[in-house]
Amino acid sequence: MQQKRDTSPEDARSGNIRVAIAFDNFGPYHIARLNAAAKEVEVLAVERASTSALYAWDSPDVPAGMARVVLSTEKKSGRPADAFAAIEAKVAPFKPDAVAVPGWSSQMALALASWAVARGIPVIAMSETNPWDFQRKWHTEFLKRRVFEYFTAGLCTNDGQADYLHALGLPRDAIFRGYNIVDNDYFRRMADIARNAPMPSGEGGAPLPEAARGRYFLASNRFIPKKNLALMLEAYARFRQGRDDDPADWPLVLLGDGDLRASLEQQRAALGLEGHVHMPGFRQYDKLPAYYGTAGCFVHASTVEQWGLVVNEAMATSLPVIVSDRCGCAPVLVRDGVNGFTFSPNDMGALTKAMEAIANVKDDSAMRQASLALVAECAPERFGQGLAGAARYGAAAPRAAPSLIAKIVMAFALRRISAE
Repeated sequence: MQQKRDTSPEDARSGNIRVAIAFDNFGPYHIARLNAAAKEVEVLAVERASTSALYAWDSPDVPAGMARVVLSTEKKSGRPADAFAAIEAKVAPFKPDAVAVPGWSSQMALALASWAVARGIPVIAMSETNPWDFQRKWHTEFLKRRVFEYFTAGLCTNDGQADYLHALGLPRDAIFRGYNIVDNDYFRRMADIARNAPMPSGEGGAPLPEAARGRYFLASNRFIPKKNLALMLEAYARFRQGRDDDPADWPLVLLGDGDLRASLEQQRAALGLEGHVHMPGFRQYDKLPAYYGTAGCFVHASTVEQWGLVVNEAMATSLPVIVSDRCGCAPVLVRDGVNGFTFSPNDMGALTKAMEAIANVKDDSAMRQASLALVAECAPERFGQGLAGAARYGAAAPRAAPSLIAKIVMAFALRRISAE
């Protein structure tokens, strides 16, 4: 395992540095990151648009006193010229010492990187991409490496993410840790309250059975293919074989919504699980702790997942977890038999076996404490410290100007994204 580069709070606070931190659309965990960063550097919160085509979040407030700009009112990207004009009008007055962008595939990220480099401002790639997320093609990777001539430093979390940033051209000492975080304290505190409150609602609005408190499986995600919910239902049906029909006996609650809802409902009926599987729908951020605090185990079965922040949320509430080994969070947050189990997302039997193991634990207090201890390694302050370290690295070790081919690739990428 490669050595992690960490920055102490004292080092991060020495001097004054201004960082423009950009995300496509602010959700609750972005606010946790911005708040943590604001304790280390002066922050401009940059949002591409205030609404999202993917997530139904309520628009959150940024921390008090923090400057916030929204680059566009449109959900989709427009012309590159419009993006540059918005950046010049709204980001330039902040006079950032560094710019941090989420990845390298959106128009906003590429436009901000191009704009910053033209002004001698270092750019930080905030990344959760792993080498194994997708099948890699040599020509695509060649083009990415040219784009990466615009980046000075990186912020990620696990070793795979760091290895990929290095493969794209960043020096090892330019890669910092702490990207994939949520507000651990919020979830712990609110889940503690929920444990003494009435049970949250299941499908149809009726409360989940009181006898299921601390004894139900919970999943929370969009209903899309990669979340692997069809396999989860099949595995759960196997789990139910030989068990009685008590609706409070380890039911399964699937929070979320999406295109696959109708097919999942049909599958649930075909498997005879209508009395045990609840689909209450999508829940906003402030409603999630009611489920985390009363569940017995969190399950995340994705066939591919760059990280899986819902696992952070669940573990911050001290839940044992069952997580697919194709989730980037698995090697960092899950210890088999300690705070839960990992499994191959194609192995239905392994998921069923993990569910059975959790249901048979008589006292899960040790697993719950292990989840809390492990997720503490992804506390918000790690984001603030890592970001500050990356910004200061960029200021101290500027990269050479992008090559001519890199500039051509960047211009082509911006045009292509705007045409999609």
